Parts: sequence; structure tokens; C-alpha cells
Amino acid sequence: MGARSGVPVDEVLALVDAVLREAGLSRTAVRSLGTLDARAAEPGIAGAAALLGVPVRGFAAEELAAVSVPHPSARPLAATGTASVAEAAALLAAGTDAGADAVVVPSAVVAPGMGEPVAPPARARAVLLVPKRKTRRVTCALAASVPVRSHEGAPGARLLPRTHGYIAGEPGSPPTIPTPHTTAAMDMHTHTDAHDLRHHGDAEVRDEKLIDLAVNVRTDTPPDWLRRRIADSLTGLAAYPDGRVARAAVAERHDLPPNRVLLTAGAAEAFVLLARALPARRPVVVHPQFTEPEAALRDAGHAVDRVLLREEDGFRLDPAAVPEDADLVVIGNPTNPTSVLHPAASIAALARPGRTLVVDEAFMDAVPGERESLAGRTDVPGLVVLRSLTKTWGLAGLRIGYVLAAPGTIADLERAQPLWPVSTPALVAAEACMSRAALAEAEHAAHRIGVERAHLLAGLAEFDEVRTVAGAEGPFVLVRIDGADAVRERLRSLGFAARRGDTFPGLDRNWLRLAVRDRATTNRFLQALDQALLMGG
Repeated sequence: MGARSGVPVDEVLALVDAVLREAGLSRTAVRSLGTLDARAAEPGIAGAAALLGVPVRGFAAEELAAVSVPHPSARPLAATGTASVAEAAALLAAGTDAGADAVVVPSAVVAPGMGEPVAPPARARAVLLVPKRKTRRVTCALAASVPVRSHEGAPGARLLPRTHGYIAGEPGSPPTIPTPHTTAAMDMHTHTDAHDLRHHGDAEVRDEKLIDLAVNVRTDTPPDWLRRRIADSLTGLAAYPDGRVARAAVAERHDLPPNRVLLTAGAAEAFVLLARALPARRPVVVHPQFTEPEAALRDAGHAVDRVLLREEDGFRLDPAAVPEDADLVVIGNPTNPTSVLHPAASIAALARPGRTLVVDEAFMDAVPGERESLAGRTDVPGLVVLRSLTKTWGLAGLRIGYVLAAPGTIADLERAQPLWPVSTPALVAAEACMSRAALAEAEHAAHRIGVERAHLLAGLAEFDEVRTVAGAEGPFVLVRIDGADAVRERLRSLGFAARRGDTFPGLDRNWLRLAVRDRATTNRFLQALDQALLMGG
């Protein structure tokens, strides 16, 4: 325990109970309360110990300072000489109670009842079961003594599994426990003037077993019915792909003629086609947004101008900020990574004679009712709408999307495509996802995403260190944390992947994008975020 002077007993007990619940234990498991000797007689701590029926063990600052704690903080270090009174005292108390070595358990050790070691213990060590948790005036950590076997390696931090959700009173989350992993090999630069436009969320999880909040593909997809449709299409692979049926299905879904539809190998191919096929003297990309459009334009030899939306404006579009002489304008709606849904009228106001207006609606089907969509509009001059089926339906590996535009623009893009650009399985998937049943399922998923997003935002609001972009409407949220790049690395060590923000023009190393997941996953992530923030002091 760590406590400020004058803390009441009920505040101490409330935090003790919360920590015990997190470990799946009751008050009867408590053997002692450890703290700094100068705080051992503090009425709040002494009173809590009395009600628990356990002694208070006071340790000198020098003893606590000698204990290596997993989650150090600068403030207690300056005040007491130890980087965490709660963790150091918990480890020392656990060692004192059992005659154990006061160190953190080796990573190979498993909790009692969770593993299979059978050799007799050579000695005991103190395990940090729950890292420091805090209220305004109290910190508390939980440690226990466990056997150490002769085959175990060097000490390293190991946290035992959570059995309860992050929000008080929530049911426990499933027993899947993330394990620590090293940082993936990737470009780690954080210069705000040298954004890595080719960095995408999949690089955050590639080759590692991390819980994925970096990629915006909906979990548990594709659904079984769509898997079966795709699998059945494999019998026709000997024939060249024929996209007419799928193209007609997309056209009908948006109440357009087929000559206003072009099927593509994902929205990414569409950006390449636009960059190569359409003339542009002054292309402008509205940022922060998905970086592939700008990368494709630059690869095609275009000099690209940027319009940077501002945090103080909520990253919302001001049509007047776009240069009048821009003849190609690209904007996302809802925008990745800000999750802002711009009014359709504001985007349509960007249209001009002689200007191509490209609207990336890759995440629009995650918005209930697809309000503010421009898909299907034929009254906006120069409008090009891009859609993707990879996010909602989990088809990133299949590559399927489409373009909606005027017939002349579609013809220009089609001439730039290679022959048979979309595979037969992808065409079958496109047709299937246009059915009434599929559209109803997508609408239900959009409503569910809204519920889960609200839960994530409520949890994030509990952290003083975290600021979220208001009004999120997509299947992800954008958050600002001072030193978010370091927080992201700590989250990786705890088994969670978050999308770095510094690769998006207009953002820097203090931003992270978080995908919306189910409640149990969100609860585990919020616990990990709490720990990651504590680790940074």
C-alpha cells in the first residue's frame, strides 16, 4: 500500500477490494499489508488492516528502494526513494510472510492451479499478481509467494490473468490472456515532417500474436454464409472472371446504371487508377486521412498539396480551406483515422466544374443508415465515390471494392486496369454482399459497432491522460496521449497492438488510433492501457 496522510479507511478498503476482485480473490486471501514504515501507523492503513485481521508490515525506504519494480514512477521515487511504494512493499511483504526472496517471479512460473510443475520447490519468490492501482490518495498492488522450480530462468515480470472487467461490476472477460511480445520490425521514425505514407495497420500485428486494435477489419468475419459462397466459387476457377453479374448487383444496390460502376481489387487499386488515369494539375488531399491516395498520386508523378484539418476544430472540414484552383480533391468520410463523419452537404460544396472530387467511403457501411453518404448521387459534378467490402465483411485478403462515378470517368479508369483485375471469388463475394439479407446484416453490425464504440469511449474517458476526438462515427477512435509512441510500445509488451498516429499527415507521435472491438476485448485493453500509463509514471 501507499497512501497520503489523512486517507480514510473506507478508501483504502475500497481499493483493496477492487484489486482483490481483479485477481479473483477475496479478503480471506490477504496475509498482511505492506507499506513504507513512515506510513505504517497511518490511521487509514492501520484501520484497514485491523478490519481485515492482518498485520501491517512497515519497510524502510532503503529496503523498498532495493526492490526492482515492474512499473516505476518518478513521483514516488522523488518522494520516498522507491519507484513504487505499493509494488515494492507488496513484494517485500509477500517475501516476509513466506520467507521468500523479494523479487518478481520469473516469466516461466505459472500461477498455482494454472500450470503443471511437479518438482518440489527449491525456494519461494514473490509474484506480482496485480500491478499498482490507484485512487486519488491510495495506491495498492497485490503480490503472493509461489514456489520457484530449479528449471526456471532469470526473473522477469509476469502478471496473472484478469478475471473481471475494467468497468466496476462488469462480468469477467474470457480467459484468453495476452502474452508479452517484442516490438515488430518496422519503421519507427516519429518525424512529423516525414510521414511514412506506406505504413498501414497490418504492420502493427504482422508476425506477432497480439490482440489487434490496429486494423479496422470487423472481427469474426467473413460470416459463415459468405465463406461458403466464396468456397463454392472455387469450382469455377478454370474460367476467366466475368464481372457483369457482380457489377449489376452493385449498381442495383446504389440505384445506378452499371456503366457508373467499376469493380476493383480493393479501394487501394482505385486510388492507383485515379492517380494514373485522370489528369490533375493541382491535386489536393485533405488530411489527416488514409495515406494511400497521396502515396498513389506521388508515385504517378504528381506534386500533391495538403489541407490539414485542425484538432481545435475537431478535424472537421471547412470547404473554404481547399484551394479554389485544385482540380482533384480527395477526402475520406467517415475519415480514417479521425472517425469524423462530415456532412454530405459540406463535401458536395467542394464540387466545381472541371474538378474531380474523390470521396473515400470505405467505412460508410459502418455508419447506421449510411447517412451523409454521397454514393448514388448523380447531381454532384465530378464526383467519384470509393467503397470497400474488406472492412465490414473481413475480406482484406480477397481484395474487393468498387468505384461509383460518371460513365466517362469509369471508362477512363477501366482502360487503366489490367485484364481480369478482380478474381472470381472476389466477384462472387461482391454479389453476395449486395443482397438484401447482407445489407440488413451490415446495418445491424453498424448499430452494434456504435454500442461498442460508446463503451470504449466511456472507458477512455476515465483516464486523465487520454483525450479522444469528439463525435466518432467510424469503427475506430482517435486518441491523444502525451508520449503515445512510448505508450504504444508498452501496450505491445502487454499483448495489444494499436495503430500509430504519426504516419498520418497532420498528426504526430502523441496520437493512436484504436479499433472498436467487443466489450470483453475492450475491457482487457482498458486494463492494459491503465497499466501502460502507470508504467510511464
